[in-house]
Amino acid sequence: MLPPHSLQQAIEKTVRDEWGRILAALVKTLGDFQLAEDSLQDAVISAMQHWQTYGLPRSPAAWLITTARRKAIDRLRRDQNFNSKQAEISYLLDLEHQAGDAFQPELIPDKRLEMIFTCCHPALEEKTRVALTLRTLGGLTTEEIAAAFLDRPDAMAQRLVRAKKKIALAGIPYQVPDHLVLPERLSSVLGVLYLIFNAGYTGGVGETPVRSDLTDEAIRLTRIICELLPDEPEVGGLLALMLLHDSRRFSRGDANGNLVPLELQNRKRWDVSKITEGAALLEDILPKQRVGPYQVQAAISALHAQSASWEETDWPQIEALYQMLYRMQPTPVVYINLAVAVSYARSTDVALTMLDAVADDGRLNRYQPFFAAKADVLSRAGNPRAAKACFQTAIDLATNSFERQFLQQKILSLDEAE
Repeated sequence: MLPPHSLQQAIEKTVRDEWGRILAALVKTLGDFQLAEDSLQDAVISAMQHWQTYGLPRSPAAWLITTARRKAIDRLRRDQNFNSKQAEISYLLDLEHQAGDAFQPELIPDKRLEMIFTCCHPALEEKTRVALTLRTLGGLTTEEIAAAFLDRPDAMAQRLVRAKKKIALAGIPYQVPDHLVLPERLSSVLGVLYLIFNAGYTGGVGETPVRSDLTDEAIRLTRIICELLPDEPEVGGLLALMLLHDSRRFSRGDANGNLVPLELQNRKRWDVSKITEGAALLEDILPKQRVGPYQVQAAISALHAQSASWEETDWPQIEALYQMLYRMQPTPVVYINLAVAVSYARSTDVALTMLDAVADDGRLNRYQPFFAAKADVLSRAGNPRAAKACFQTAIDLATNSFERQFLQQKILSLDEAE
């Protein structure tokens, strides 16, 4: 048997890895989101006690789902409406009898795809979609999810309970959408996964530049969707984008915890295996000629990742890709990134004209990246006074200390250059 500490880690990893598949199967079997999660949680508590004494069983997933079904029967028997639950209890007893000790984990039907489409239903608000996906597919605890949102655990618990009640009361179907609406619904799912990734990659409003627990979880969940929907190129595009971004994880901060911009990062610290995997995914899916926004963003990231140095970056190609992305998503945010690419591919003057034009929109008055981008272009255009003013606005709008320190250093550099 493993030593106690290693055994505890193995148990926690097993529970985390198996949680989504087992919970999805239980929800499908029981037809009750809350009962399924409560029963699985009961089974996990039993597993923690039993496995610590006897070690991991040969098939942990089979042990958990069998135990969860028994816990569900116990809960139904204790229910005040016991008589009305007889059909469900009989059904579960039949399942348990059929499975017996020979129940194998590979026989657990994989219903995670149905689960994630349920969690990401448009009837639920965006924050709830993210939280529910992290809880049901990722197996994160309520406390972990609350920490990611900087919420109180009790407030997050109430949000999750309300979401499950809404799914039940609104009759939100537990199924993969019909092919006619699949692209639209898949877009919602991928958006949730990317939100989870970005919450970790940008550090959110916290005081750490990267939340690796969230980035790793987003990548893990996207891999699952890739396996379940292998013919959807945008899923592969999102996975490639995440891997390429995450390849720079360990170069984004210095020894003092300060942010390091892309042009100054030590490329030898980039994760070559993630760059290789991300690029290979793109090579596999782009020939399918069903190009979407995530694939284009991944292609941009790949150009950065595969450049030997900042000076050798293929900015004309990056500009062309941003032009394509803007045709797909004509938003001010994409236009800002296009303007930055133009500042390197052509001229800072053209880029500033573009930024001034998009500023007239009025929606960017509180958008920190706009002022940071404009300040950078102004500084390279030889206008330090205007650049410092924009940097200061960006500092005032920054949401964490790392961004503020980085931008303040930019102002100091401009002062020293004068």
